[in-house]
Amino acid sequence: MTRIGRLFAALLVFLFSGSVFPCTNILVTKGASADGSTMITYAADSHTLYGECVLIPAAEYAPGIWVDVHEWDTGKYLGRIRQAEKTYAVVGNMNEHQVSIGETTWGGREELTDDSTGVLDYGTLMFTALQRSRTAREAIQVMTSLVREYGYYSSGESFSIADPNEVWIMDMIGKGRGSRGAVWAARLVPDGMICAHANHPRIRQIPMNDKANCLHSPDVVSFAREKGYFKGTDAEFSFADAYGPADFGALRFCEARVWSVFRNAAPSLNLSADAVRPAPDAKPLPLWIKPDRKLTVRDVMGLMRDHFENSEFDMTNDIGAGPYKCPYRWRPMTWKSDGQDYLFERAISTQQTGFSFVSQMRSWLPDPVGGVFWFGVDDTYSTVYVPLYCGIDRVPAPFAPGSGSFDRFSWDSAFWVFNWVSNTAYSRYCDMIVDIQQVQRELEGGYFADQRGVDAAAMILYKQSPRLARDYLTAYSAAAGGNAFVRWKKLGEFLLWKYLDGNVKNEFGRPRHPGYPADWYKAVAEDTGDRMKVTPFPPAPVSAP
Repeated sequence: MTRIGRLFAALLVFLFSGSVFPCTNILVTKGASADGSTMITYAADSHTLYGECVLIPAAEYAPGIWVDVHEWDTGKYLGRIRQAEKTYAVVGNMNEHQVSIGETTWGGREELTDDSTGVLDYGTLMFTALQRSRTAREAIQVMTSLVREYGYYSSGESFSIADPNEVWIMDMIGKGRGSRGAVWAARLVPDGMICAHANHPRIRQIPMNDKANCLHSPDVVSFAREKGYFKGTDAEFSFADAYGPADFGALRFCEARVWSVFRNAAPSLNLSADAVRPAPDAKPLPLWIKPDRKLTVRDVMGLMRDHFENSEFDMTNDIGAGPYKCPYRWRPMTWKSDGQDYLFERAISTQQTGFSFVSQMRSWLPDPVGGVFWFGVDDTYSTVYVPLYCGIDRVPAPFAPGSGSFDRFSWDSAFWVFNWVSNTAYSRYCDMIVDIQQVQRELEGGYFADQRGVDAAAMILYKQSPRLARDYLTAYSAAAGGNAFVRWKKLGEFLLWKYLDGNVKNEFGRPRHPGYPADWYKAVAEDTGDRMKVTPFPPAPVSAP
């Protein structure tokens, strides 16, 4: 196996042992961000995904080298592709030129997802593009040319592709058995706008003549006509309707997350939930919106920490949240009672997240300093996003491959320590999350407070030697991740001490017994009827008539 083949095998740990199907991405343009950076986010959600951050070094290869391709979700061998003679370094989902890529899977028409001859699955496609691209446009060209040459193995995907200047959304699906390649469309998110996608294709109209802002496969419309998915003029064509027509689940479980991003970023739009409730004949959500104010990195992290709070879908208000308002529901998401179908909501923040990130790309700084890959493991609501600069040579040990695996708990693994804390909190959520968020704010607040000074120090070193800047940023990122890991262990110990056996210790360490919330007592009383009522004993004597 070649060196890059070994790296790809290591990367399988990153996404192996389960599909990363229910994910969420947010895309932020320069004009929509508070500091002029571009940003994309990604939550990789799977019940069997071990969250870690992989670093792929830059490399050079002799002509004629081939790379083995294994499907990311299963490890199945798919074939080989030619290796590039030069590849770029990658930290997580961001490369050394600040190009960043995320994805969400949407499946699409079943007959188009069956191409047993395809060599490239979505995961290999993403990381191959990161290794070979200096800009977002170049990444799109790499991805689409690769599937044209080698075939596309995965089902429908939406990709977020960004560099320090441009942010693109691309929808792609294969052509099915007997038709190698894929149909796809990509649109440049207009400056000042934000976009989002969550396991459902978002691109509808395709401005065919706007080559600067819209790219697409030559047969994107004609193939839909050929397959009987569309009849009409090119101007009437909708990629999403043709290749990923919506059903109830796509709207309620997927587009609802997009709606929640938009409603929080732009409350003034007063976006109706009709499109995702869904209501008959409701208009689809817009592809992008202008936020009410420009977003900071911290704001974008906040958008990823959403359970539909303060909306009709709020997951903390119904009986399923239990007495302590836990916003998570164990699977399955749909169920029956007395013959009626019901559902649990699917929010952006969910318990099965393996890892998530917010990538920040800054055009006014040299690449090693400008790109910051804010990385976290487990549930977005209770994770800590650690700053990993894209010019680093190693990732913090607790977040790196080899720290552990999904099959065995390890005290050396950030994934397991963060899961230990969050799973502890699920038992008394509304109380414990207050303690968790206090430490979360402490750590992330420190990173943001330090960022300007870290950037300035790195720039001084960069002017002397880029190597010095890389070494400094590597040491800083490693320390940031190591400190978060140690602090989170201490937090877990504190939660066990404070909430031992259902009690809550006060500041002096003395147990208190605060009881359940009043609405839970009422619910229990209504559910049990007379069984738990306290009645006088012995009964009062009955007076003689």
